[in-house]
Amino acid sequence: MNTSKEIFLKDDFIPLLEKLKGDEKGKWGIMNAQQMVEHFADAVKNANGKLILPALNDKLQKFRNFLMSEEPFKENTKNPLIAEEGVPIRQRDLPSSINKLKKELAYFFEVFEMHPGLKTGNAFFGELDYEMNIQLLHKHAMHHLRQFGLV
Repeated sequence: MNTSKEIFLKDDFIPLLEKLKGDEKGKWGIMNAQQMVEHFADAVKNANGKLILPALNDKLQKFRNFLMSEEPFKENTKNPLIAEEGVPIRQRDLPSSINKLKKELAYFFEVFEMHPGLKTGNAFFGELDYEMNIQLLHKHAMHHLRQFGLV
């Protein structure tokens, strides 16, 4: 497929994150840089099928329309899967968190290459195929890159 969003996730996203120090706060929200990277790694684990989350959405079609649009996530978008105090740090430092994210992204591309028709469940957007997961991961990545002033 090799869309610009897929190429961005494969080649450009991680180098942008590597510009972070780890403790900076975003322009909005409660997570610091390391928490954001670990949160994003969980989103990739959900997309690659390693992390199964309960369905939370009764407005699936409305959310899917948003997903497939180019409309960005709003600043301070609330995620009911994240506690008010943010997400706990699981890795020893930011480089370790980024390395974990790299591995999850590589596995995402590998699993969909091996199983092109695979669909994974998303708590907000329902079952997503490869193209829809790419759309969501790119939209989500851009949201956090804007949050931390990296784009």
